[in-house]
Amino acid sequence: MTLPSDDDAPRAAVALAEDDRAAPSRSRRERVTDAYAGIERRLREPRIRRTLEIAAPVAIVGIAAIARLSGLGHPHQLVFDETYYVKEGFSMWQLGYEGDWSDDGNERFEAGDAGGLSSEPDYVVHPPLGKWIIGMAMAVFGIGDPFWWRLPSALAGIALVGLTYAIARGMLRSIAFASLAGLWMAIDGFAIVMSRTALLDGLLAVFVLAGAGALLLDRRGSAARTVRALAAGRRRGLAAIWGRPWIVIAGALLGAACATKWSGAAFLAAFGLWSVLMDALDRRRVGYRHPWLGTLLLQAPASFVLLVGPAVAIYVASFAGWFDGGWGSQLALERVDLRWGGLLAWVPLGLQSLWMYHAQQLGFHVGLDNDHPYQSPAIEWLWLGRPTGFEMVDTGTGVWWITALPNLVVWYGGIIALGFLLFHLGRTLDRTAGFLLLAIAAGFGPWLAFPDRTIFFFYAIVFLPFLVIGLSYALQIAVGRLRPAVHRARAAATDVSTDSGVAERWGTNSGVAERWGTNSGVAERWGTDAGVADAPDADAALDAAIAAAIPPPAAEALPEGDVERRAAAWAVMLVLLVASIAVALWFMPVAYGIAMPEPQIRLRYWPPSWP
Repeated sequence: MTLPSDDDAPRAAVALAEDDRAAPSRSRRERVTDAYAGIERRLREPRIRRTLEIAAPVAIVGIAAIARLSGLGHPHQLVFDETYYVKEGFSMWQLGYEGDWSDDGNERFEAGDAGGLSSEPDYVVHPPLGKWIIGMAMAVFGIGDPFWWRLPSALAGIALVGLTYAIARGMLRSIAFASLAGLWMAIDGFAIVMSRTALLDGLLAVFVLAGAGALLLDRRGSAARTVRALAAGRRRGLAAIWGRPWIVIAGALLGAACATKWSGAAFLAAFGLWSVLMDALDRRRVGYRHPWLGTLLLQAPASFVLLVGPAVAIYVASFAGWFDGGWGSQLALERVDLRWGGLLAWVPLGLQSLWMYHAQQLGFHVGLDNDHPYQSPAIEWLWLGRPTGFEMVDTGTGVWWITALPNLVVWYGGIIALGFLLFHLGRTLDRTAGFLLLAIAAGFGPWLAFPDRTIFFFYAIVFLPFLVIGLSYALQIAVGRLRPAVHRARAAATDVSTDSGVAERWGTNSGVAERWGTNSGVAERWGTDAGVADAPDADAALDAAIAAAIPPPAAEALPEGDVERRAAAWAVMLVLLVASIAVALWFMPVAYGIAMPEPQIRLRYWPPSWP
């Protein structure tokens, strides 16, 4: 064997260098793709994921808090409909109902003088809960500083961002896409303006989104709950399931939405029907006899009681102060001819008065057709035909303006995403897409039925979180989900009772209906009297059935060959994110009422033809 000499070393180095020059250089695209793949691998590490699980929502909520609480006392005047709700909110904590204010009530209130309030009841057209909430800080700290007028609304706006992230995290199962949705809500000019003015719609949006979250939590345990009910040997599979605390919580939250504005009732109805449909599909999947009939006859009435019962209780309770002197509270007492008779004569006069009052309110809402410079039919919301201008003041040296203008990148991107999600729903019957579309329809659709009514764009805040989550979900579908190749539930089905071979006996890919028999229920399979608990390997079989009832993930782990496509998709999304931040900064003056020369303010009109 001959060892290389020292003279050979330089020649070897030169040869190696020549080989490197001869090798083709890697393209920039390949280097970027490799860098992205490295980032992707790092983000999958458990330690980093645990950090992001905490850091992402904390950072997003922190951004939302800074955006909503900074300079909250500006302007020191009642803006837009604050002229109603701020004074009414203060009145609620003083009288228990909305009192009448003197003609100079606005000027005196802005100066910190509540002397314009009288004990005479005022006629109002919205339920009282939102006004109770708006008045909370003023009841403690007084009315001298507008910061306290708006603090409850600002806190609600921060909560709306946190809920958007939490619900997106649960629905999309992705920190990255949930963070996109949460950040877009945090910096959205529309959401910021609605959080920094004391109106009812921002509070309504919080209750609706929280109610949606509670219903989604109820759905998480639905598959296992339905299998256990079937395995319990219920006669003919028709028994209702009552142990559903999250649907009760959802009913209370949606009842609070209705007690803030009546438009919350559309979400109560839509979400209730959705829950019944999902119950029927769950029963069908696990092999119930007559799943649709059983759901309609028993589970639907039970769900109605669980959902609507708390909603009605919360709604009526919000009128507690009204019964003591609110406008119309004495209608049935003063007008004998209006009292109910016959089978309804037992109803307390206070409740009869409340019903009569609501009939008058309904007439007001349906017949409201006064012209307003910022009114916008619902169909115009799609292209932002007329966002709502809240206030414009010429200071002499400049102009400041506050308008409820959403982030243009996010809003128009969300509208495009709606079309994509509709197509995706029709092609795959994806339940996540279906729920988001239903929620948006519940907030948007009812206003289409009243084209002649005076309608404003700022009503759209109630479905803005669903629109933003929908945009994130559409982008997630385009990129593809990074999820374990074997879903936990499927793994559980194969891991249950290895000794008894449950996975082999029942099969991991077949549906529960096939395992138990579509025409025969579990009770008949094991015997109605004995029940499943006495059957051989009953616990293992039940565990396997529960695992199999959980739907498979919407997408499996992507092959490594798709790294380049994912890198390109994330590059596009990074551009969208940067563009949305730039748009938010550009329109910041009209979100915060920052005075600027009029030509500069005009550059921020949208549409540009304003005003």
